[in-house]
Amino acid sequence: MTPPTGALSRRSLVAVAAASLLVGCRGSGGAGGRDSGGPPVDTAPSPLSSDAARRSSSSGGSPSPLARSVPVRLLIPAIGVDTPVMGLGLAADGSVEVPPVAEHDRAGWYRHSPTPGQTGPSVILGHVTVGAYGDGVFRRLARLRRGARITARRADGSTAEFTVDRVRTVAKADFPAAEVYGNVDRPELRLITCGGPRSGEEYRDNVIVFATLSATGRTGEPMS
Repeated sequence: MTPPTGALSRRSLVAVAAASLLVGCRGSGGAGGRDSGGPPVDTAPSPLSSDAARRSSSSGGSPSPLARSVPVRLLIPAIGVDTPVMGLGLAADGSVEVPPVAEHDRAGWYRHSPTPGQTGPSVILGHVTVGAYGDGVFRRLARLRRGARITARRADGSTAEFTVDRVRTVAKADFPAAEVYGNVDRPELRLITCGGPRSGEEYRDNVIVFATLSATGRTGEPMS
């Protein structure tokens, strides 16, 4: 069977899977960072705009895949995320790059995966803590629940809105690489960070969000 457009090669899958075990896992000296114990900002899913709803319903609830366009911003209202998105490639050792540890850290899209809205699993990574700077952009990722909305704004002015299917916390030794990075026949999104107990400055687990495309639209359209 021909792989879906934008699917990861076996070599890329292995490289990303290995690197994802490390992303965002460096601690900052305080369990969970300075704000990880706070409540989610907004736990209610945002309703679709009228145009987005029409696009979604026109194909029986499954919007058509989008053409390739890189993500520039990621919004997750339920956990207060509104972040620019940078591109990530492969490091010299063949592992995937991770966003830099910085005061105002950003999420990073692995550019050898599909773009959000294309057929296949689009992969976005982020830190849970960023060393001496404290909390990372994905510090509350584990608090997401089924039904929460995630919006990716893309360079061509379009938006891809995803609905969370499930959130998993898994031990690094049991990371489900094929489930996360393997081919799928519809547009999906994977968000990855670290979580669980810490051992020294490292987290033991990975937090993985699985989401499916639920609507498309244009930047500037009301999403509420």
